[in-house]
Amino acid sequence: MIQFDNVSKRYPGGHDALAGVSLDIRHGELLVLAGHSGAGKSTLLKLIAALESPTGGRVTVNGLDVGRLKPSQIPYLRRSLGLVMQEHRLLLDRSIFDNVMLPLQVTGHPPKDASKRVHAALERVGLSHHARALPLTLSGGEQQRAAIARAIVNRPSILIADEPTAHLDPAYAREIAALFRDFNAAGVTLILATHDETLYSPYGARRVELAQGRLLQ
Repeated sequence: MIQFDNVSKRYPGGHDALAGVSLDIRHGELLVLAGHSGAGKSTLLKLIAALESPTGGRVTVNGLDVGRLKPSQIPYLRRSLGLVMQEHRLLLDRSIFDNVMLPLQVTGHPPKDASKRVHAALERVGLSHHARALPLTLSGGEQQRAAIARAIVNRPSILIADEPTAHLDPAYAREIAALFRDFNAAGVTLILATHDETLYSPYGARRVELAQGRLLQ
């Protein structure tokens, strides 16, 4: 369960990215965040992952008050999260296999099991045959699949994606949306910010809309 209780976020300079947001996200839910550019969608996602802290109110993830976590506790929170942000941030001088391996290396995962997990994640997103390729040799859609494999290699219970199909052509976008649907069908809580919510409406997604930092009912 993820809960936002009257959450606000003000950035330096006085910009209110979120104001008075209260929202419950259930375990196993597929939730789509809609809204104009600058509505606060990315900020909301970052608060879940403790990439930002709320200015007011409280964000809880599985009972943890995210805004009150000590820096040493944040990595433990993120072990249950998978993050797919707007930029792939793949390391261009490392193979796709090595890019997907990175989260497991950071958490000190045993190498033998880590390798098995990487192969399983790449197979899940259809990139097994590109494991040793460098990112720039892949298409935009394939690079996005690699970023998704990196996000799921820890087998998270919550997957967060910020505009995951923004720079893809319609065919690739539909493939990525179907891939996310499969993760959700397997029990993963999925929270997506997107300008193209029609990609997910066939899958029974709950739609939540933000406007100027406020939740529209």
